[in-house]
Amino acid sequence: MSKLLVKPTEPTITGRVIEVTPESAGWTYVGFNVHKLTQSQKLSEQTNDREVCLVFVSGKGRVKVDDQDFGILGERMSPFEGKPWSVYIPAGSLWSVEATTEVELAICSAPGDIPSNNAKDETKLEARVIGPDQAGKETRGEGTNVRHVANILPETEPAHSLLVVEVITPGGHWSSYPPHKHDRDALPDESLLEETYYHRLNPSQGFAFQRVYTDDRSLDETITVEDGNVVLVPEGYHPCGAPHGYDLYYLNVMAGPKRIWKFHNDPAHEWMLK
Repeated sequence: MSKLLVKPTEPTITGRVIEVTPESAGWTYVGFNVHKLTQSQKLSEQTNDREVCLVFVSGKGRVKVDDQDFGILGERMSPFEGKPWSVYIPAGSLWSVEATTEVELAICSAPGDIPSNNAKDETKLEARVIGPDQAGKETRGEGTNVRHVANILPETEPAHSLLVVEVITPGGHWSSYPPHKHDRDALPDESLLEETYYHRLNPSQGFAFQRVYTDDRSLDETITVEDGNVVLVPEGYHPCGAPHGYDLYYLNVMAGPKRIWKFHNDPAHEWMLK
């Protein structure tokens, strides 16, 4: 199995089915966990020195951060049914989620002490709900390159490290395409960002493909992804393809030394953008 592919496990006592840490991924910034909670199950964690974005992939739950009660959040029961509810949580916080239905909860994390490029007061980032109306929706691409994007935590919104976005790619379409990369700290042309892709498929028995490759092909893997898989993108270009009949959802988490998304297209395929 590819070292870039992380498959779900049986749920732990806390419902965790996916765990990606900087140590397990062999990188510096991005962490990503998925917990599947049963109704009434409660999950509570300290953020310590990392900031967190909780994403309700599906289901509803009551969210508390320190002494703040944000109430019951979430509305969709499938990631293919509308936009997400999410919560930004700064470093040094205690948060909890109590499931009021079955919940699929993504926990996106990155260092909480990197100077933000857009936070007005670096010491006072506060926990906040990111509702469906705040997750900016856009459609990218043309023809069989069309995909639908919800920007949960873009660089225009306050955070120190995290960038979070989810994408629906219709069956028969390509996404993250033409191939692009962001693995060099070479602003203003390109930024260095690690990235995870959390894949879901509809219907769930489907599959999709993701290729991760560098210019010199020292890394060149084509990975078959199934429902619930994570693909690690430490470097290189990383397009996805969804076969006919199977819609592909993925949740992206990115972080690096600077919180800005500047990518470089593969010159061999950039012609199709002209």
